[in-house]
Amino acid sequence: MTPLKLETCKSYKSLLSLKTELKNQSLTTLLADHDRCDKLIKTYGGVTLDLSRELLTLESFDLLLSLCKELKIKEKSMGLFTGDVLNSSEHRPVLHTALRLPRDEEFHLDGQNVTQDVHDVLDQIKKFSEDVRSGKIVASDGKPFDSFLCIGIGGSFLGSLFTTEAFMGYPPARESSKNMKVRFLSNIDPASLRSVTSELDPNRTMAIVTSKTFTTMETIKNGYSVRKWLLENIEKPELIGNHLCAISTNIKLASEFGIIKSRIFPFWEWVGGRFSVCSSVGLVPLSLMFGYDMVELFLKGCRDMDMHFKNEPVENNLPFLMALTSFYNSTILGYNVVALLPYSHDLSKFPQYAQQLIMESNGKSVSNSSEILTYEASEIYFGECGTNGQHSFYQMLHQGRTVPCEFIGIINSHNNDNKLFSRVNHHVELICNLFGQLDGLAFGKSPTVMTSKGMDEKMARFKMSNGNRPSMLLLFDELTPYTVGQLISLYEHRTAVQGFLWDINSFDQMGVELGKELANNLRSLFQKGVQDFSNQEDLGTLSYSTTVLLRKFLERYNPKE
Repeated sequence: MTPLKLETCKSYKSLLSLKTELKNQSLTTLLADHDRCDKLIKTYGGVTLDLSRELLTLESFDLLLSLCKELKIKEKSMGLFTGDVLNSSEHRPVLHTALRLPRDEEFHLDGQNVTQDVHDVLDQIKKFSEDVRSGKIVASDGKPFDSFLCIGIGGSFLGSLFTTEAFMGYPPARESSKNMKVRFLSNIDPASLRSVTSELDPNRTMAIVTSKTFTTMETIKNGYSVRKWLLENIEKPELIGNHLCAISTNIKLASEFGIIKSRIFPFWEWVGGRFSVCSSVGLVPLSLMFGYDMVELFLKGCRDMDMHFKNEPVENNLPFLMALTSFYNSTILGYNVVALLPYSHDLSKFPQYAQQLIMESNGKSVSNSSEILTYEASEIYFGECGTNGQHSFYQMLHQGRTVPCEFIGIINSHNNDNKLFSRVNHHVELICNLFGQLDGLAFGKSPTVMTSKGMDEKMARFKMSNGNRPSMLLLFDELTPYTVGQLISLYEHRTAVQGFLWDINSFDQMGVELGKELANNLRSLFQKGVQDFSNQEDLGTLSYSTTVLLRKFLERYNPKE
């Protein structure tokens, strides 16, 4: 039976027919309906999702649930747990959920015990991290390591960067990482290499090279540069292997790089880069920095949200509800930009992580059956932590174009400062700002109200804010490695569900290849020693504009060895 397409679904057609009416709903009116608000606020496991400030009526909410049933999205999502080939273009299963399986829950794929494979690597990570942290594994001079330099890019970098910073908000994790530091090197720009290495003592530094194939251009080039830096600066360069480990499936190339085989941590083809934070990609840095017990908490949090996603009906399922609301805002109402606004400094790297997760997954224009989409998939995500963003781009959110917002808040801060202020401490001030922004975007500020209080009419128009700006709120009881795991899993699953709704492959990234190919073509010209880009035979298919600017580059370029 041919799967139903979005365009043919009765619920989708009904939603589109109501578009103008839905877009012009008054949030002031909607929020006065307490029954509606109660139905749009959902809580699970210390996480509350508030959709009451979205331009959702109970009718449109029910139509979204019906659309889910029509398209059998819940059934499709089970493929994330059963090993279905959801990455159709590369013919691969998508099984990052298996990275969180408990040891006693066997799962087999193609005759292989996946659970056993996963826990073999987890055991390897645990032993290695404990040996490094205890001083059993030491640097070339016989002294312990206190710094870790993670070299990777994209999915081999952003998840680790986010989780490392988020863990620092949890006092036991912060205490366990005392006197240690982790730094990340991703950009090929030599300025990044200079900046990162200037903060580290090579004799105390272990480099972690992360590349699935061990051929990622930026990572390998940076890896060799860091290796050179270590060789030139450590006390015993012949023991360079002590300072290196790798996360890769290519044992041969990693070994040739100089990495001891027992320090090469694998992962699998069924783990996509942006979904790899629960593999060795994310767990090796976390366990070295914070200890393996923190990693276990994190994995339990991911698993908890996995089970909620798998077992809870759609109408109470947080990842499903977030996905449906985002789909509604973008595909039905036409709002294609989203501001992601965590009111927690410890989550300040989350927008950067979510950008890649969502836009690389769903930034597609072709369906799973290779047909051009008749609608746009994915939204453009940007963001900043509160309250910094309020003094940056919130002006546009309030008085410019309509941009749906995703707020994240934490109820109990581990950084509370009750001793400094008796009632309104830093965290309470942060929460006041969070809810002030939520209601300000929803209700706005009427010029009529301002003029009734004596304000000049012209000034009132300058100060007015129309409101009616949709937003959602995720509120966590506290921030711990466990809740960071819940957050990661929640966003992974909502991203996948949106992909299912749009009938796209959320698990490949074919679009990133073109720029790489063109860069490779240019690199080959430089390697051939092309002097002035004047010979058409050398230039191949380069555009005129590119040749003009490359000539200018060559005229002025003065490489310093």
